[in-house]
Amino acid sequence: MKTYEAEFNEDEVAGVYAISLVESPAMEGNFIALNKQETIQLKEVDKEQRILMGLVLEPNKPIYRNQNGEEFNIVFSEETIKSLSYNFFKSSSQKNSTIEHDVNKKIQGVTFVESWIVEDPEKDKSANFGFSYPKGSWIATMKIDNDEIWAGFVKTGKVKGFSIDAMLSLKEVNLKSNINMSEVIEKN
Repeated sequence: MKTYEAEFNEDEVAGVYAISLVESPAMEGNFIALNKQETIQLKEVDKEQRILMGLVLEPNKPIYRNQNGEEFNIVFSEETIKSLSYNFFKSSSQKNSTIEHDVNKKIQGVTFVESWIVEDPEKDKSANFGFSYPKGSWIATMKIDNDEIWAGFVKTGKVKGFSIDAMLSLKEVNLKSNINMSEVIEKN
């Protein structure tokens, strides 16, 4: 099966123009819903903040794709992920989301409010919430003000993670080694 590396050059392609809420994220990283803890000062008890945190992209993780019967994997380098994350906000795409990548299900009342690249997996903010992702992973938090999305999709578990909508260039990666095994055996 062929493997392609995603490449991003903001002068040539759009990059990540939306992040969708999906049931089965390709990155296999489910998000968590954060609830406000009891605040003694304000006497609020368990008032929901409606914030989701989760993985957007993980470096060098093969993502299986099947387009028109052609099966292949896509991988993202750390540098490409960093460029995509920066460009996502630079191009003001933080309010662009859909359900399951359906352009007819564009969501109003949701915004990505925070995003970062994991520098140290053990000390990363996401580790405080039970996540463990490698260096170079893109993590984001989404604020949901839309009652229908929160009650009908998040709380019911119909959506479990984030998945990118993107226009990218792909470069085939040759994963086969050029080592001639007969030469290796003869030398030993």
